[in-house]
Amino acid sequence: MCLAIPAKVVSMDGSIAKVDMMGNERVVSIDLVPEVKIGEYVLVHAGFAIGIIDDESAKETEELLLEVANAYEEE
Repeated sequence: MCLAIPAKVVSMDGSIAKVDMMGNERVVSIDLVPEVKIGEYVLVHAGFAIGIIDDESAKETEELLLEVANAYEEE
């Protein structure tokens, strides 16, 4: 199974962006979403931003991922 994680774009330099991914800074390619702007959320998979999503969807997805992670920690 593959997952795409929401991340907020904090800076851009050409086709590379720094993103905040649930509190962790990462560098990703934005070649697939060249229209993205600083402050928007993208879905990241394997180092590539593969889509732009709205703030509400990003926050909902982050909450669900945290629930799953917490469930694994409890086992």
